[in-house]
Amino acid sequence: MPAQISAFNENKQRVSTQQLLQQIYAALETGETEFEVLASGHHNIGGPLWTQNGQPLRFRVKNPGQRVGSFGLDGTEILVEGSTPADAGWLNSGATLTILGDGGDTTAHCAAAGRIYVAGRVGARSGSLMKHDPAYENPEFWVLKSTGSFSFEFMGGGIAVVCGIDCEGFDSVLGDRSCVGMVGGTIYVRGPVSGLSDEVWLLDLDDADREFLAEGLPRYLGKINRPELRPALEDFSQWKKILSKTYEERTRVQHLTMREFRLQRWVEGGIFGDVVSDDYTHVAGLVNSGADRLKIPHWQDKRYAAPCESSCPTAIPTQERIKLLRQGKVQEALELVLRYSPFPGSVCGEVCPNLCMDACTRQYIDKPVAMKELGRLSRDAASPQPAPASGKKVAVIGGGPGGLSTAWQLRLRGHEVTVYEADNEVGGKLRQAIPTERLPAEVLRNEITRIKELGVSLRTNTPVDQPLFDSLRTEHDAVVIASGAHSPVVIPFPGHERLVKGIDFLKAINAGERPTVGERVVVLGAGNAGMDTCLGAYAMGAKKVTSVDIQRPAAYQKEIDHVKALGGEIIWPFFTDRVDEKGVHGKDGTLLEADTVIIAIGERPDLSYVPRDWLSIKGMMEVDDCWQVTRAPGVFAIGDTIRPGLLTHAIGHGLEAAEYIDAYLRGETPTAKPKPAIVPQECLSKELFRPQNRGRLCVTDARSETNRCLSCGTCRDCSMCLEACPEGAISRAEKNNGQYEYLSDDHVCIGCGICAGICPCGVWSMEQAV
Repeated sequence: MPAQISAFNENKQRVSTQQLLQQIYAALETGETEFEVLASGHHNIGGPLWTQNGQPLRFRVKNPGQRVGSFGLDGTEILVEGSTPADAGWLNSGATLTILGDGGDTTAHCAAAGRIYVAGRVGARSGSLMKHDPAYENPEFWVLKSTGSFSFEFMGGGIAVVCGIDCEGFDSVLGDRSCVGMVGGTIYVRGPVSGLSDEVWLLDLDDADREFLAEGLPRYLGKINRPELRPALEDFSQWKKILSKTYEERTRVQHLTMREFRLQRWVEGGIFGDVVSDDYTHVAGLVNSGADRLKIPHWQDKRYAAPCESSCPTAIPTQERIKLLRQGKVQEALELVLRYSPFPGSVCGEVCPNLCMDACTRQYIDKPVAMKELGRLSRDAASPQPAPASGKKVAVIGGGPGGLSTAWQLRLRGHEVTVYEADNEVGGKLRQAIPTERLPAEVLRNEITRIKELGVSLRTNTPVDQPLFDSLRTEHDAVVIASGAHSPVVIPFPGHERLVKGIDFLKAINAGERPTVGERVVVLGAGNAGMDTCLGAYAMGAKKVTSVDIQRPAAYQKEIDHVKALGGEIIWPFFTDRVDEKGVHGKDGTLLEADTVIIAIGERPDLSYVPRDWLSIKGMMEVDDCWQVTRAPGVFAIGDTIRPGLLTHAIGHGLEAAEYIDAYLRGETPTAKPKPAIVPQECLSKELFRPQNRGRLCVTDARSETNRCLSCGTCRDCSMCLEACPEGAISRAEKNNGQYEYLSDDHVCIGCGICAGICPCGVWSMEQAV
């Protein structure tokens, strides 16, 4: 049963267009795809709408207002029982619109895709500005009878069919002055035609034209319920087609200036004749400056985020860091990174999977910018100076990467911070679980020392229980829960008691112990933690290590390659049935012989010290968009306590949480910070950069990356726009703070767009003049 949408409420009062459309949106949310709409002049019915699964939408509409089917999308079908007012099918983008009556003025105006079928006549300027994107099928516009004046004005593409039914005695079935400014598309017309623009040709049909009409007419007549007209309309001797003249054919005649055209050719007494009084002394030409430009350039430095910045969970603006290096401001560049992460050497430079490199625009030229090497540059940098003391105290529970990141950021903002850590040293999984083969202990130790020297107070060997947590809330202005996830997940299949827990195994290794393993080791889990466990097993003397998983390994490829280089094997999909003294048995009967079986499929947080009603149904901390616990203002939670993630996610959470906590401590209501838009790839002129040995690119000094970074979205001060502007409209201005900006002189600029086209960074953009 179609959803019933009415223009009247229960009191029989007419609702607004917004209210009627909201009824449609609400029905869509419940899964409805068919609608019967009783309107009363309500506009914009039928588009732009879509379903998430691509299921088609169907509308049956009575008494619509303007723009029925406007912006209609592919997959939408609209049937109007009767006639429509103006702008039916305006900017149609793929919908099928059938009007079982007349169409008003500007029917199919700006149609770009889809089909519009009219069972009667259409008004003035119908079919005007129709266009065709070659990536999509031609828009089609079928009219049974005739059109009003100025039809197909400035048509640029698409196909129109005017059948001329019931037009006996007409001078023209296309009205007066049809096809003015037409530059593309095809119009098929049956019946008398006169008064056409001299910019078009009226031609006989060829075989392809007859084939198109023979195929399309039955479909059209079926849509409007007039199949009996088929014999008459299939007499193709009565048809003609209209095509626009080519540029060469137009240029054979003498061109008039805009002023001459308006004085000599403008329609005297036209539709604006009674309201326009102009001597046409100042008439804008085709190339204009100032307010007469079609498009206006804007220098939008840093409006968009670079792909690397957007993909980095810590949001490090590498393009800005490299810009500072390019300017010779090395110390500022190193400190910039420390304002986003206290672990540029150990995380960015060693263990991070570097999502930024996966997004780097440079990869489309040769290789991504060397982010690890850039991170290592800041490994030994001195910390920025903290802000003056605020008098506020914050407790951070957990000394892992997330907790230390939060503490670092809060201390930089001038707050007094104490970190409570259950272990005998801070560092969390960075220190406890990641093999020193991947993360040298000295690198991490130096960065933790930098955190201590900033003034962060560390209380180790201090596990937090409920009484201590309650006192921390009392004694501090805010509390951050960043205790991570350290409780191993174990699947209770037969023999699970034989399993060695991966997190405990890695912690023992990093603590200097040598946990015993057999020669044959099977690791359950092929994520990044599983690969670390495989490396640990080899380090403890295993001869053969096999990792299994039920799905495609989630570990990053370089971690998988590292394990395979040591002789490790990865098997998937593998479904464990049981574990016994022989090894791991799969549900398909396979036996993987093993002396030691280690499980590394994830960990869950231990949050027994907080009230149970603070937790979600999954046992995680329940927070709002600002990481604040929904049931406890002033308490914030980050990292693995809210959802599993990478180390860099925890660091990024710490940065964001510190910003929200800082606002909270200043008495403000924290507001979620929107993620900046990424600079569109089509705005970047990648062809201006030369590849540098795609096969064996080796970075020995990270500062050389200043030549390779495209500086996406951030001006690199190359002055190419200034030099390329044909009118000399662009200038460079220095600011008092040492910064600069590029300016475009509106009185000189003609809006040609060369600045936007040549800008390698996507900083210049052209915006439509209003």
